[in-house]
Amino acid sequence: MTSLKAYILLMLTALFYAGNLVVGKPVTSEIPPIFLSFIRYIISLLVVLPIGLREFNQHRSLFVKEWKAIIGLSVTGIVLFNIFVYTALQYTSAINAGIMEASTPVFTLLLSIILLKESVQRRQFIGIASSLIGVVLIVTKGSLAIITGLEFNRGDIFMLAAMISWSFYSILIRQHMWKFPAYGVLMALFIVSLVLFTPMLALEWDQIKTISWSPSIIAGVLYLGIFPSLLALIAFNIGVRELGPTRASVFLNLVPVFTLIGAVVFLNEKATWLQIAGTALVISGVWITNKMQSKK
Repeated sequence: MTSLKAYILLMLTALFYAGNLVVGKPVTSEIPPIFLSFIRYIISLLVVLPIGLREFNQHRSLFVKEWKAIIGLSVTGIVLFNIFVYTALQYTSAINAGIMEASTPVFTLLLSIILLKESVQRRQFIGIASSLIGVVLIVTKGSLAIITGLEFNRGDIFMLAAMISWSFYSILIRQHMWKFPAYGVLMALFIVSLVLFTPMLALEWDQIKTISWSPSIIAGVLYLGIFPSLLALIAFNIGVRELGPTRASVFLNLVPVFTLIGAVVFLNEKATWLQIAGTALVISGVWITNKMQSKK
């Protein structure tokens, strides 16, 4: 029964993360990326504050001592990642974004090899190559002319930047996140990120003044502030506790699948065979690398 609960929670995690792209796509047409990230984390902060404040006060000296880690986690995992993702959704499809986001574990492994000098085995190289080929197919649409002419969709480039930012965040998580209480660190990350977002809002001030706050836009913002920001993290943490990190991370391969379904049903996007092939390559590559990490 415990395993069944973990499976359900991990599937919900993938669903909530896919919803970040499917719901975020129409919301970004009305709200610019920095301001959207700002209000999303105000909502998240208000939700986590009652528990987070108590944990923060209990471990105040730890947070002061580890301030560099808190800033690094905030910049890479919240500020840059969200700005890049929501900017990407202004130019590319939710399907493309979901497929590319699924390859993040492979980029994390590459950075770990480069920065942390982690060893890599031959089959892991196969997994890395498979995922990267899938990403290249999506970015280039299988066209040599796009490669030679350097005429890439700017949304796909921003999504690549988002993946690289999240990969740095993943490395920092591995090195530092275990030190902190679960909700206290979320509160700290949200506060630091909001401080960093605030001066950048001046860049979008003209767009912010013209936002039309329709019921659907408000509902979308509330979803983004609660479900992918908080509930997905909580569900994933429980899943990791029950099944272990390697088995739990496999469920994140469902993100592009749920994104594709949601984009087709709710956004009327059309899935091409190239996108389906790219999805298969990315997921198979992540599965191979995960399997090898598990054996190690």
